[in-house]
Amino acid sequence: MSLIDCAIVWDPSIGPFSVFGFDIRYYSLCWVIGLVGAYYIVGKLYKKSGVSDELFDPLFMYCFAGIIIGARLGHCLFYQPEYYLSHPIEMLLPIKQTADGWVFSGYEGLASHGGVIGVITALLLYVRKTKLTMVWTLDNIAVAAPFFSAMVRIGNFMNSEIIGTETNLPWGVIFVQAGETQPHHPAQLYEAIAYFVIFLFGLLLYKKYKAKIGSGLFMGYCLFTIFTFRFFVEFIKENQVPFEDGMTLIMGQWLSIPLIIVGAYFMIKGIKKSA
Repeated sequence: MSLIDCAIVWDPSIGPFSVFGFDIRYYSLCWVIGLVGAYYIVGKLYKKSGVSDELFDPLFMYCFAGIIIGARLGHCLFYQPEYYLSHPIEMLLPIKQTADGWVFSGYEGLASHGGVIGVITALLLYVRKTKLTMVWTLDNIAVAAPFFSAMVRIGNFMNSEIIGTETNLPWGVIFVQAGETQPHHPAQLYEAIAYFVIFLFGLLLYKKYKAKIGSGLFMGYCLFTIFTFRFFVEFIKENQVPFEDGMTLIMGQWLSIPLIIVGAYFMIKGIKKSA
């Protein structure tokens, strides 16, 4: 029996259903589940800290806008600046120009590193309005962020994108919609599983060291663990853009390094800070 015979052939439908003629994509559903789940978790943490709903309610829109705008601009400027700087409308709106005119395409490309920058920028506005401290807010969000990250990677798997390199392992996946005929590492699932584990450990960390919310410990833990794993998993991923071919470290790894350093700094600082 050949490796191809043992591999998982992955060719899912675009989504489970349509609404008024528009397909509801699995990728979009994963984003919604991730955002709603994270919002619920952070809401519980706010309540435990005695923060009013009036201060919590605007958080979702700030985070949503920051993540979407940051992730989109991050992908366009970090990975395909030549194309998108000459097609700025496609950078900002979920449409694409084709031979038949403009068509709705969704945002084809979102970068997690840009999402981090975007959400931090949005939170600067949020804390200015609410008078909460930045580190306290980020610590609370960091408890839920790995759950959201895991759901996004499941969405990537459903989209057959950000795939791994070819493999002879028995759980290799043939991503039909990506035009592949050989088994590849399901790198998206590796990340999703890792982020769920990071999320569960983060909940245990919160349960034991709740008093350290606001010290930077949880933000540091989130950044350090997620982007350290991201750094190493990139070695078994297909390059996303041609300019990465031949690079020792690809774009995702270079962008992860400063976040790993920042995460380590705040995690150590949080551990040292007395409760």
